[in-house]
Amino acid sequence: MVNLSVAIIVRNEEKNILRCLRSVKPVADEIVVVDSMSTDQTADICRSFGCRVFQRKFDGYGTQKQFAVNQATNDWILSLDADEVISEELINELKSIFPSPTYQLTNLPAYQLSAYRIPFSLHFMGRIMKHSGVGNEFHIRLFDRRKGGFTNAPVHEGIEVAGNIGKLKGRIIHYSYRDISRHLEKINIYTSQAAAGYMSKGKSFSRLWVALKFPFSFFSFYLVKGGFLDGYPGFMWSFMAAVYATLKVAKTVELNQNQ
Repeated sequence: MVNLSVAIIVRNEEKNILRCLRSVKPVADEIVVVDSMSTDQTADICRSFGCRVFQRKFDGYGTQKQFAVNQATNDWILSLDADEVISEELINELKSIFPSPTYQLTNLPAYQLSAYRIPFSLHFMGRIMKHSGVGNEFHIRLFDRRKGGFTNAPVHEGIEVAGNIGKLKGRIIHYSYRDISRHLEKINIYTSQAAAGYMSKGKSFSRLWVALKFPFSFFSFYLVKGGFLDGYPGFMWSFMAAVYATLKVAKTVELNQNQ
């Protein structure tokens, strides 16, 4: 018999976490939450929902998520962020793989899969984005931890596994940013972490590339990747994506300069 653990890392997510927990309740044998010392009601909400809650100082997305995986009592892991939910179609697929109430693994192919890629939909400014470079993304989020785990990247971490990888049709829906201010806060955090990662690898950029990065990035997201087809949200997503790309490079230049 194989059970499914859902692993989530959180910090000050009281506005998002209950929506996430409710979406996975039909398929989760257990929900493991690792809280990075939240100052709001996030941890209490998770405990009242029946989650196993662990407190740990944040030291990077990859290491934090792997810690959550390590606390699970089951080998099959569904990793989610607090601002994500699983669709009804994905719930039904997971039920066919991990049937309730015992979640016995009966529907895998004859060979043992190590992971599944899951399609993503981005919900941004009240709209599901179908273009803008985010309309057709797949990520590994369901995996057997005996076959792999998270990379140690401080930001834009990934899951690496050995073995065959399947693909599901049901989606994970990412409710990305509550408002522009929150979006900018996260951009500031993520670009600092990305720049530190570049520095640790000895990567550097020229000031000229800083100046060129924004127009090139905006052109790519808005025109090449079809952001204009997503209306005003597509424009704002393309703009913010270009800001992110530019600040990531500019902060790396600044770090090199300070060093």
